[in-house]
Amino acid sequence: MTSISMSNQTQMQAASGSTSTQQEQLAPAQTEFNLQEAALAYHRAQHSDDIGGKIEIHVTKPVASQDDLALAYSPGVAVPCLEIERDPALAYQYTAKGNLVAVITNGTAVLGLGNIGALAGKPVMEGKAVLFKRFAGIDAFDIEIDETDPAKLIETIASLHPTFGGINLEDIKAPECFEIERALRSRLSIPVFHDDQHGTAIVVAAGLINALQLQGKTLQNVKLVCNGAGAAAIACLELLVSLGLDKRNVVVCDSKGVIYTGRGAKGDDGEKALWARDTAARTVGDALVGADVFLGLSGPGAVNQDMVRSMAAKPVVFALANPEPEIRPELVVAAVPEAITATGRSDYPNQVNNALCFPYLFRAALDMGAAQINEEMKKAAVLALADLARADEAFGKNKLLPTLLDKRLLESVSLRVAQAAVESGIARRAFDAKAYSARLAQLARKLNAA
Repeated sequence: MTSISMSNQTQMQAASGSTSTQQEQLAPAQTEFNLQEAALAYHRAQHSDDIGGKIEIHVTKPVASQDDLALAYSPGVAVPCLEIERDPALAYQYTAKGNLVAVITNGTAVLGLGNIGALAGKPVMEGKAVLFKRFAGIDAFDIEIDETDPAKLIETIASLHPTFGGINLEDIKAPECFEIERALRSRLSIPVFHDDQHGTAIVVAAGLINALQLQGKTLQNVKLVCNGAGAAAIACLELLVSLGLDKRNVVVCDSKGVIYTGRGAKGDDGEKALWARDTAARTVGDALVGADVFLGLSGPGAVNQDMVRSMAAKPVVFALANPEPEIRPELVVAAVPEAITATGRSDYPNQVNNALCFPYLFRAALDMGAAQINEEMKKAAVLALADLARADEAFGKNKLLPTLLDKRLLESVSLRVAQAAVESGIARRAFDAKAYSARLAQLARKLNAA
């Protein structure tokens, strides 16, 4: 159950005109309390044939006769083995490799729970496997590795790569996650994607582009303050810069305050060093004065209403800390009614959720035989999501992004990503846009009918 700090509670009371309004604002906490029991019931075995958890394996070929068995295993199975030995690329034709993704964690940064260990992270990894299958028809194995040494983890994951067509890294803490992803991307010829970094960045960028459009602003001319300097924050900033954000207009803060030139704090020589600014600002509040955008990937209560009031006219506040944001949306709007907000929560409008992109990115990457998910593919996903939201009649300050159950996502996002893979030269398979669009439409009908 999420608790609300006294500072947040006081802010809510100040923004509230009545006790009933305050109770409505506190409703999400009650929802989470009920969610606890429902979630445990959902995950445990429901009947005698249910072993618990959320996934299982299905056989895809007939095994009804002795001849079937002779083909599925010995002696028939030796034939494709020898073919793959002759030409390793045939593994994509004779095995499930081309539709199989590994969802891998060591449990060091699980959701908002922190370093809870590999085993405790297993329900989350199973959940990712469910999303891969439900939204993109991709089979995924969850793999929890009890190893915190980056070098050993890299070797373990690399040794597993023959099994899979792609690797989705998940819930690995910073700064080790940067090293691990870079090493694996350089060594392996299959896509390696750290979803906490790049999935978050893609959805943030899509939502922010649309929010700025509604506010009459663009990435090229805004001042952005980011509170948080971990994996997700750095990835968001890098992608936003590649989309047009002026790095000179970015101020980054961590738990010690503004990352400024010459600060000399522990860890400033790593990824953070690239975001140090020559500025007199020392706190989040200092940095937010006159800012157009607040991007929060930190912790609860980091921002108050006075800070929001100090921002530029028509501000955008993406308070993405989970489960409790840096500032609640109702407090932002009470302080500045024309503000646009987003959170990582499902009980507020504009939820930033990685599931809007990672299934469709991997669908296209696998189908195109891409060796990696490159910058062009990520940017294509951003623009596809932004365009989908704008095509919706409900598009507006409370509908910046598609919903998770939007039936257009597979066809729209995967097609755009596949085209980007081809145009950037990363695809290793022939591509016909019309035929691929029809294939995605057929898959979408199958998944939506399930």
